[in-house]
Amino acid sequence: MWTRRTARNGISRSHQGFTLIELLIVVVIIGLLAAIAIPKFANTKEKAVVSAMRSDLRNLATAQESYWVENRTYYAGVIPNLAVFQFQPTLGVTVSMVTATDAGWSARATALPLTTEQCVIFYGVAPPIPPAIADAAVACS
Repeated sequence: MWTRRTARNGISRSHQGFTLIELLIVVVIIGLLAAIAIPKFANTKEKAVVSAMRSDLRNLATAQESYWVENRTYYAGVIPNLAVFQFQPTLGVTVSMVTATDAGWSARATALPLTTEQCVIFYGVAPPIPPAIADAAVACS
């Protein structure tokens, strides 16, 4: 804001507002901040989905152990099937059993189209699914 004295009557006059240059500088600064922030937040949703897949596979391991205690075999059917197997994956995450016997099981979690990553787990004598290399440990690729 600036003040200008008029030559005629000597009265001070105040003009309020911003110049075009000031407005352009503010718009450029906001654009730079957005260019920095948007990529950081864009990846956050994918990380959350991968965390949900990891969590679902850990919860599946707990449900499988409960099922084994009651039936002396691991559940090999379709997920979800709440009438038989007490496990419900997160909304948007698909968990599928790859193999299941009375001595081990393996499963895969996906969340297409939210992410192209997939997470896997195996337990017992079930053959490992790459990238899983450790028994009962969730691995994602």
